[in-house]
Amino acid sequence: MNKWLLMVGALLLTACSSGVENKSYYQLPVAAQAGGQSTASQGNRLLWVEQVNVPDYLAGNGVVYQTSDVKYVIATNNLWASPLDQQLRNTLVANLGSQLPGWVVASQPLGTDQDTLNVTVTGFHGRYDGSVVISGEWLLNHQGQLIKRPFHLEMKQQKDGYDEMVKVLGQGWAQESASIAREISRLP
Repeated sequence: MNKWLLMVGALLLTACSSGVENKSYYQLPVAAQAGGQSTASQGNRLLWVEQVNVPDYLAGNGVVYQTSDVKYVIATNNLWASPLDQQLRNTLVANLGSQLPGWVVASQPLGTDQDTLNVTVTGFHGRYDGSVVISGEWLLNHQGQLIKRPFHLEMKQQKDGYDEMVKVLGQGWAQESASIAREISRLP
């Protein structure tokens, strides 16, 4: 009888411990910097990335995955290492800083004679068909002139899993950063 109780107890402990999943934390990669921030910081044009806003469903800790046309799942074990809006803003500042020579790009106000960029991200998630979605709009205040552009990217993942999804999301965000940089570089 005691052996039987010990076996049942051991089986219960094994069952409980095997149900525990490890949490994984993700950080967006910063695109390779050509030229680096040191050359960009010598510029005389100023750009303040004031904020990057995300909707409530993206503002939590969990990485978001769309499972159908109308259903989104927020992961409980695959989490952002820091708030997504901060990661998006920091990588945007780093990417723009490397892509806009002659500009100083910062996440803090730089003075009174600066351009100001605000971004609203409405989609930043994986999708059931193996794609990632990055969408939203950005608004640039350039010397009192407002320039507003929507963006929508869908990129295919080459492999399954959250690691790949976050890498492709990072590549897409870098691609959108490059698009913003091209628009800004055309300004007089």
